[in-house]
Amino acid sequence: MIKVLLKISEKLKNLQDRFYSKLFIFLFKGLGVEIQKPALIVGFPSINKFDESYIKFGKNCTLRSKSRNNAIGINHKIIFRTQKAGAEIFIGDNTGISGGAICAKEKVTIGSNCLIGSNVVISDNDFHAVKPENRINNRNDDDIPARPVLIEDNVWIGADSYILKGSYIGKNSVIGAGSVVSGMIPENEVWAGNPARFIKRID
Repeated sequence: MIKVLLKISEKLKNLQDRFYSKLFIFLFKGLGVEIQKPALIVGFPSINKFDESYIKFGKNCTLRSKSRNNAIGINHKIIFRTQKAGAEIFIGDNTGISGGAICAKEKVTIGSNCLIGSNVVISDNDFHAVKPENRINNRNDDDIPARPVLIEDNVWIGADSYILKGSYIGKNSVIGAGSVVSGMIPENEVWAGNPARFIKRID
């Protein structure tokens, strides 16, 4: 009896997710965010979109801002943030994101069929100025380094990893959980660690 009730409960939750996904897609568009149908959106993410900036999603994206159906859960809902006019976040088809944050002062591009693990942070800038006199209240935006981030198709980024400004991750590559990436990762390779280093090739 308990198993039957659990199955019914799970089916009801799935129906609820589908209903809210349609509602959230409508709300995305109201915020000026482009997202193609269909999409699965579990819990509404935090969206901070600067005027005249761009956030675009391909079709069949999965965005989880709740721990439901994620094996290790998430620390907080997904954050999508553009930090100035002209900033861009592009996410390709069939890509899944659970918790974490994606922030762009210039441009963050994530390809299709990517898996972005729980609590991953991807940012193209350092958020604060380098010089102490500019760091207080971020008085000089030009002193905040920023370089675009590009993640190619079929990349898997393990939970709790940080992808820093100027990073490139080639197609099919894997980043181990808890890694810090700052630089170029070739395609078809596994990298892990802080800083991330080469582990092996993917045949």
